[in-house]
Amino acid sequence: MGPAGLDGVTTRVEDERPASVRDRAERGMRDERQPRPNPLREGLRLERMAEPCTMVICGATGDLAERKLAPALYNCLLGGFLPPEFTVVGFARRDLGDEAFRDHLLEGINRFSRNRPAKPAIWESFARGIEYHRGDFDAPEAYVELAKRLDRIDRDRGTAGNRLFYLAVPPALYPEIVNQLEQAGLATPGDRRRSGSKRGWTRVIVEKPFGSDLESARTLNRELAEVFDERQVYRIDHYLGKETVQNLAVFRFGNGLFEPIWNRRYIDSVQITVAETVGVEGRGEFYDATGALRDIVQGHALQLMAMFAMDPPVEFHSEDLRDEKLKVLRGVKPMSPSDVATNTVRGQYVSGWVEGEKVSSYRDSPEIAPDSQTETFVALKLGIDSWRWAGVPFYLRSGKALPSRVTEIAVQFKQAPLALFARAGVPQIEPNVLAIRVQPDEGILLRFGAKVPGQGLQIRTVNMDFRYGSSFAVDSPDAYETLLLDAMVGDASLFTRDDEVERAWEILDPILNAWQAGEGGPLHFYGAGTWGPPAADELLERDRRAWRRP
Repeated sequence: MGPAGLDGVTTRVEDERPASVRDRAERGMRDERQPRPNPLREGLRLERMAEPCTMVICGATGDLAERKLAPALYNCLLGGFLPPEFTVVGFARRDLGDEAFRDHLLEGINRFSRNRPAKPAIWESFARGIEYHRGDFDAPEAYVELAKRLDRIDRDRGTAGNRLFYLAVPPALYPEIVNQLEQAGLATPGDRRRSGSKRGWTRVIVEKPFGSDLESARTLNRELAEVFDERQVYRIDHYLGKETVQNLAVFRFGNGLFEPIWNRRYIDSVQITVAETVGVEGRGEFYDATGALRDIVQGHALQLMAMFAMDPPVEFHSEDLRDEKLKVLRGVKPMSPSDVATNTVRGQYVSGWVEGEKVSSYRDSPEIAPDSQTETFVALKLGIDSWRWAGVPFYLRSGKALPSRVTEIAVQFKQAPLALFARAGVPQIEPNVLAIRVQPDEGILLRFGAKVPGQGLQIRTVNMDFRYGSSFAVDSPDAYETLLLDAMVGDASLFTRDDEVERAWEILDPILNAWQAGEGGPLHFYGAGTWGPPAADELLERDRRAWRRP
């Protein structure tokens, strides 16, 4: 899906920049009050360049900046999507200088970028716009100095006061940081200023988890709203930046073959699987306080379901898209405790083998309580109470230490009338399945029946398989490349809105409460390297269905 226009009004810095810098900046500016481009005419993923801006990474010395942000920014620059004026400021507690911070980012690019190692000429250009700002996140003076640094960058590099703050820190630090930004005058968007302002737009990206329950999510949203307008806040979920997820809208709404059958009349059931082969691997303290339902289902799985099930938006603008996703979530009825016991399964892995390697039990991992009740696997059955989806079950599952690393949406269509084939002696024919693979092999697979060549009537299931890599012969951009560029151009389509977050927790809170109260069924155990506990299979067997094995 393509850009929806800017969520902020840009203002020009008069006379303080060289003419060449000012001209390049002005060519990239668009006023949100002007008509937004129609992505259906111009392409759902427009190739476009970000405006000159400064990206401030709070927590810049952590793993996220090294593994994801630095490679994503480098690849955006390599692809021609970042202007020469683009600047990165790392903000963290560690005592580093500019050169040491540049080396830190370069190491991340050389290790984790899809285009590695870094090309010397490209890196040299990128490095000229990288600076490091040392400070404590609770120290007002650090933000005062940061404001001075950003003003100087605006003058020297022509970044026009456009600022993107990325909070690559634990959510507990969000309130402190955003309040300090406000006190230092760094949180006010340019369109709140009057004529003569030297400020452009201001946006903030926050990472999941977006709260741990409904109450904490509302508190977090309220704390962000006290400083930033909602249109300035970009809640990032990297699953929504994956190419296949973005292609869902094109696949459904751009092909007359599929949209007419995307409803309860033709679809029997939908399965959404988010499977990981890894265990907790050093994240024991975080994971034991979180679990699979909070970690994956609240954000990733429910967002995939909403993208899959939404009605066509009026236009491909961020608010129209997010309105339709919210309608899907509002159609999901929260469960009663008895519903939780019937329609959910939670599991925890014990020792086993995954991809030829021995995996120890979850409870044997460091920082995990020996009697931990945290689920590492969850399966649940949901329904969407809407005209399109009434009666169609949505089965969601996610787990760690499973046989395959795969994320997919599998659509099982209703069985065709088979009396004709039964009279001809043909055994049961498998129903048609459409599998949308999000990772790792991005693509779309369609399973259907075909006659086996030769005498007589034999029917066999065959696959029609589309893969991004082989079909387009280009690498798909990493999700963070897409999402960072979207934030810079002001397209919030692939980011989660505050009411979406809260509605997701309204769906999941009753499940968490029932589990905690002992009313939601027992904790089951499964061997590492299996597809979860037998109770997860029974969840579908009661409906005369079975999980698809990706």
